[in-house]
Amino acid sequence: MTGAAGMIGRKLTARLVKDGKLNGESVDALTLTDVVAPEKPAGFKGTVATKTADLAGPGIAKELLEKRPDVIFHLAGVVSGEAETDFDKGYHVNLDGTRALLEAVRRQHQVDGYKPKFVFTSSIAVYGTPFPDDGIPDDFHLTPLTSYGTQKAMSELLLADYTRRGFLDGVGIRLPTICVRPGKPNKAASGFFSGIIREPLAGIEAVLPVADTVRHTHASPRAAVGFLIHAAGLTREQLGPRVSLAMPGVCCTVAEQIDSLKRIAGDKVAARIKRGPDPLVVRIVAGWSERINAERAKKLGFKAETSFDEIVKAHIEDELGGKIPA
Repeated sequence: MTGAAGMIGRKLTARLVKDGKLNGESVDALTLTDVVAPEKPAGFKGTVATKTADLAGPGIAKELLEKRPDVIFHLAGVVSGEAETDFDKGYHVNLDGTRALLEAVRRQHQVDGYKPKFVFTSSIAVYGTPFPDDGIPDDFHLTPLTSYGTQKAMSELLLADYTRRGFLDGVGIRLPTICVRPGKPNKAASGFFSGIIREPLAGIEAVLPVADTVRHTHASPRAAVGFLIHAAGLTREQLGPRVSLAMPGVCCTVAEQIDSLKRIAGDKVAARIKRGPDPLVVRIVAGWSERINAERAKKLGFKAETSFDEIVKAHIEDELGGKIPA
């Protein structure tokens, strides 16, 4: 698992340890890597190898494949805002790192036929305006309007080609914005979607950099982990030649997010949200898709929340012990 020290990586690791199985097979070994040291999961009875490294560095990807993992979860990436402001870093991590890992798999395949399941976290940032009013269909063209979206789209094409050539069994899941993200804010342009819920619930003021009318699609961290687990179990026959697909989620406006917070935590908590427009964030968000149909994913069994109230409640249950702080 790359990006194992990140929020989704930690939660996915915990889920794998808790379940003890993946695709009906026992999980007996984990290889966890990131640019910061991943924590070894408590209570895991199998073997755990951790590696602190730059995935794009010479020989790193090859080293990570020494134990021939059956499933690779490629979660590592520089987030949207940082990829936009640091062009070199975004391409190094999001494209060079991905290709290094794909190439390591290909070269090992040529040696001994190694062919793992390869689950890649892409993003709905691969889409670009103009968008249809009734939502983005499964066959919508990829015209990303950010460096981050471009890097994800390029990686999707690589994943599809390496799958077509039989080097691996790939699936790319285009995640909606994951909300509510626990912990400290990151450099993602979408971070405010979580911040306007997380910070007020923690008794802290949050800054809203866009208008209340901004509409977007969200899924909880809990749902994101479910997407990854489900993707790992899809067969090549089920997925077909289009290896990347958009995930379902809850489509709502910022105003509707705030209404959910009011219903669940009260007006006093919601009053901690302050307005502070950010031109860069406004520009980036304006080029993002609003509504995703995700019919193909739904037919394949992917599931997410059906209301933003559910997303807020999931955060309270998973991160706040089920209680709203006073």
